Amino acid sequence: MTTVPDLESDSFHVDWYRTYAELRETAPVTPVRFLGQDAWLVTGYDEAKAALSDLRLSSDPKKKYPGVEVEFPAYLGFPEDVRNYFATNMGTSDPPTHTRLRKLVSQEFTVRRVEAMRPRVEQITAELLDEVGDSGVVDIVDRFAHPLPIKVICELLGVDEKYRGEFGRWSSEILVMDPERAEQRGQAAREVVNFILDLVERRRTEPGDDLLSALIRVQDDDDGRLSADELTSIALVLLLAGFEASVSLIGIGTYLLLTHPDQLALVRRDPSALPNAVEEILRYIAPPETTTRFAAEEVEIGGVAIPQYSTVLVANGAANRDPKQFPDPHRFDVTRDTRGHLSFGQGIHFCMGRPLAKLEGEVALRALFGRFPALSLGIDADDVVWRRSLLLRGIDHLPVRLDG
Repeated sequence: MTTVPDLESDSFHVDWYRTYAELRETAPVTPVRFLGQDAWLVTGYDEAKAALSDLRLSSDPKKKYPGVEVEFPAYLGFPEDVRNYFATNMGTSDPPTHTRLRKLVSQEFTVRRVEAMRPRVEQITAELLDEVGDSGVVDIVDRFAHPLPIKVICELLGVDEKYRGEFGRWSSEILVMDPERAEQRGQAAREVVNFILDLVERRRTEPGDDLLSALIRVQDDDDGRLSADELTSIALVLLLAGFEASVSLIGIGTYLLLTHPDQLALVRRDPSALPNAVEEILRYIAPPETTTRFAAEEVEIGGVAIPQYSTVLVANGAANRDPKQFPDPHRFDVTRDTRGHLSFGQGIHFCMGRPLAKLEGEVALRALFGRFPALSLGIDADDVVWRRSLLLRGIDHLPVRLDG
C-alpha cells in the first residue's frame, strides 16, 4: 500500500526539496495530506504552469464547499466576523470579480509608483543599517529584513509611524499556520481588519498621496468604485503578501549569498548582476512555496484526473527546481537564465507586487553587503531554522557577524 505524503510531517520539512524531487520523478501530480485534509500536490514545472493557468482550478475557496460560506479561512482560525475579508480579494477570486478588482488596482499600483519610491526605500535602508551598528553579531532578520518592508508597505498605504510595529505583529501571527496559536491568529486577524476599516474611512475624509487614498479615488468604465470592504481586503493582501514575502526574500538572499561565497564574489565584482541574483534567489528558494487552488470541476493535469472540489497545492518552489526547465536546478547560480520561474505565479493571478519585492530585495542586499564587506554567518549554516510553512517559506532568525 502506497503511503500518502503528509506535508506537515517532520520528515517532509527536514529536506523538503529532496522530497519534492522524489515526488516529481515518480508522480508530478500526487495525492497528499495537508492540514488534516486530502489534497493534490503539483511538483512538475509543466504541470504547475498548466495548473496555474487553468481557470477550472479556482482561486475561490468557497467553490471547494458548495453552499458553505467562506470555509477555507475558518479552519485557519479566523473569526467569523472578519473571515470574509481574507477570503474575498484578488488572490481568492475568479473572473469577473477578479478582472474588475485587478483592473481598478492596476490603475494606481503601477511600476511607476513603485519606482518613484526607490529613493525613500534607499533612505529607509540606510537608516536601518545605521541602527544595526558596525560590529558584533546581530539578528539581521529582526534588525533589518523585517522592519524594512514594514516601513515601506506602511508608507505606501499611508499608515502612521506609530502603528507600524503593530502591523508586523499582526502579519507574523496571521501567517503562522500553527493550530496551537489559532486564538492568537484570530485576535490578530480581527485587530488588523478593524484597523484597516478605520484607516479607509479616515482616508476618505482626509486623503493623502498614498496608495490607499489613490485606490479610493479610482473608478471603472461604469463609474464603479472599490467598496470599503474591497479596499480593506486589498490592503490586507498588500500587507500580508507585500510585506512578509519581502522579509523572506531579504533573509533568504542574505543566507544564500553568505553560504555561496563564489556567487557573492560575482555580485561584488559586477553590481549589475544583482537584479538577476535576486531572481535566482527567488527561483532557488521560493518564499511563496505553494499556491492553493480548488477544482471547480474535474480537471486533468499531467495526465492525472483531479476530482471536482479537490484542494490543489501548486508547489512553485518544486517547479522551480525541475531539471526539465532549469538545468542543474539544485545549484545556486546568479548568472543563470531565470526566466520562467514561478515564484510570482502565472496567468491572471501573476503577482502585482513583483516590482516592489524586487526593488526591496535589490536595494536591501546591495546596501547590506556594501556596508559590511566582511559580513559572515554568526552560526553554522546547518543550524539555521527554516519556517515550517508551505504558505510562505523563510528564515525567522539569522544571526550574522558584521565584522567577519
